[in-house]
Amino acid sequence: MSFKNAYENAHLEPHHDGSELYVSSDAPKLGSDVTLRVRIPNTYTFDIGLVRYYMDSESTVAQLSKESDGEVESWWSAKIPVKNYDVQYRFLFSRAGKYEWLNASGLFAHDVHSNEDFRIIARPRTTTWLKSSVFYQIFPDRFAKGVERPAPQWALPMQWDALPHGHGPTTGIELFGGDFEGITAHLDHIIDLGANGIYFTPFFPSKSNHRYDATSFDQVDPLLGGDKAFFEFMKAAKKAKIKVLGDITTNHCSNEHPWFLTGKKSKSSRENKFFYWDKKTPFGYATFYAVKQMPKLNFASPELRKRFYQAKNSVIQKWLSPKYGLDGWRIDVGNQTGRYRDADMHDEVMRDIRTAMDIMKPNTWLVAENADMWPTDLNGTGWDGTMNYNGFMRPLWAWFNHKPQLESGGFHGLPIAIPKTTGAQFVKAMTVFNSSIPWRNLIDSMTLLDSHDTARMRNVVGGDKAKHLAAMGLLLTYPGVPSIYAGDEIGLEGAWGEDGRRTMTWDDAHNWDHDFLNSVKELVKLRRTSPALIEGGLRWIDVQDDHLLFLREATDQNLLILVARDKTKVDV
Repeated sequence: MSFKNAYENAHLEPHHDGSELYVSSDAPKLGSDVTLRVRIPNTYTFDIGLVRYYMDSESTVAQLSKESDGEVESWWSAKIPVKNYDVQYRFLFSRAGKYEWLNASGLFAHDVHSNEDFRIIARPRTTTWLKSSVFYQIFPDRFAKGVERPAPQWALPMQWDALPHGHGPTTGIELFGGDFEGITAHLDHIIDLGANGIYFTPFFPSKSNHRYDATSFDQVDPLLGGDKAFFEFMKAAKKAKIKVLGDITTNHCSNEHPWFLTGKKSKSSRENKFFYWDKKTPFGYATFYAVKQMPKLNFASPELRKRFYQAKNSVIQKWLSPKYGLDGWRIDVGNQTGRYRDADMHDEVMRDIRTAMDIMKPNTWLVAENADMWPTDLNGTGWDGTMNYNGFMRPLWAWFNHKPQLESGGFHGLPIAIPKTTGAQFVKAMTVFNSSIPWRNLIDSMTLLDSHDTARMRNVVGGDKAKHLAAMGLLLTYPGVPSIYAGDEIGLEGAWGEDGRRTMTWDDAHNWDHDFLNSVKELVKLRRTSPALIEGGLRWIDVQDDHLLFLREATDQNLLILVARDKTKVDV
C-alpha cells in the first residue's frame, strides 16, 4: 500500500488529534508549555492560521508557523502555555473574507461552541500501560470449573454444557459452577491468545450468578474458591504479567449485606444512613431500578464513604493493596452512582474514588459502566474511561448489521431492531462521542464488540465469520483498550445478554472455530506490538458505505487500515 497514493486519492482536510505526533505532552505540568501541531494538505490554502485557546476561561490566540513541507501536506505548529488543568483549544484558518474552525468534531465554516474543542488535561497520567493492553472479560460462573462444589439452596444447579434458560424466575440463580481454580487451570488459553489483562465481573459473595448484589465486599465468594483460590490465581496471573481488573458496584449492594440488615433494624445505627429510606417506593427504600435485592447506597453518609473508599482498609483500597493486587476497578452503574432524585453527589464520589485509588496504587485503571460517556465524567479528574458502548459498539453493530439472530429488538438498551447504517453514519456516530472528551480519556476507555450484558457479535452478523473477523479487526486497531468477551475468540453465540453468558466448552475444543481463533491471535499480537496502534492517532482517509480506510500514525510507525463489511474494491 502506498501512503502517498492513499493521501492523493482522498479528500484531505487539516488534521489534528491528541496523539504524540500532534501534541508534545498529553499530561503536561502546570506552568509548562505544550506544542500543538496540525497537518495541512497543500491543496488547502489560507492566509492566517491560529490556535484559539482558553486561559482562565478567557480566549486568546497563538500564531501557527510552518514547520516543514511535504509532497502532499505540510506541518504547522504553535506553542501555548499551560495555565489551567483543563486546556481547551481549536484551530482557525482564514482567507479572503472566509474562515474555518477545526475542532475535535471536524472542519466548520461557521462559529462553533467550545464543547467539542480539543482538550489537554494537565494532570499526571499513570496508566500508560493501557496503551499496549488487550483485556479478556470473564464471567466467573461460566469460564471453567476446577472443583465440584454443592450448590447452595438459593441456586439452580446447571450442567456445564447446558444453555442458560434466559428470561424467567431462574435467570439469575442458574449456577454452572465456574471458579478461580478453573480459571487458573485454563490461564494458558488466555496467555496463548495474547491478552495481557483480565476483567472479571464481580467475585464477591452473593445470591445470584452475576454477583452484582454483593452480600459482602470483604472476601471472594466461597463458591468461586474463596480467597485461597483467588490468591493462587493472582500469583499465576502476575507471573504471566497479566493485569487484573475487578468489578464493583458503587451504586448498590444486596439487601442481605450486613450494612443493610443493620441499617434496617436500627434507625439510630450508622448503617441506617448508608441507604435511602423512602416510603413512596415499593419496598420502603430506593433500589437499582425496581430490584428488591439491590438497595441503593447513599454517599451522603461520611461513614459509608470512609468504609467504601476513603480508609486504607476500605473496599476500594483494600483490593488494590499489595496483598490482594488488583490493577483497577470497573465501576458498575457508574452513571447512577451518587445520584437519587434531588441529591447529586456523583462527581464528588467519582473524584474521591479516583483519589483513593491514587493513594493506594497510583497506576490503576478506573473505568466505569456509563454508556453515554458523559463529558463531565471524562474530564481527567474522575473515571479514566468508560465502557465505550455508545461511541463504538452500538455504531459498529449498526454498520456490520447482517441478518442478526437476536431476541426481538435487541439494540442494546433500545427495544428496537438494529438499524443498518452507512460507513459515513458509522464514523459520524463515533466522532460525536470522541469529540466531547479529551484524547487521553478516549484511549483509556474500554472498546468492545459485546459483553456479558449484550448479545454476542457472532449473532449480530447472523453467524457470518468474515464479518465477525472484520469487526474484531476494527476492535483491535481502533483507539482504546480492547476487551474480548470470553468465548468470542472461538465463535460463541448468544441472542441477548443472558443467552450470551454461555460456558466455555473445554471438552469440545475440537469443534471450536480454530481458524477464527488463530486470526484473533494474530490481531491481538499486532495490537500489542505495533507502535502505531500503541501510540498513534486516528485519521479517516476514505469512508464509503461498505468500507473504511483510516490511518494510525506514530513517531515510529504508520499503519493504513482497511476494514470492509462486504466484498469491495479499493484503490490505495
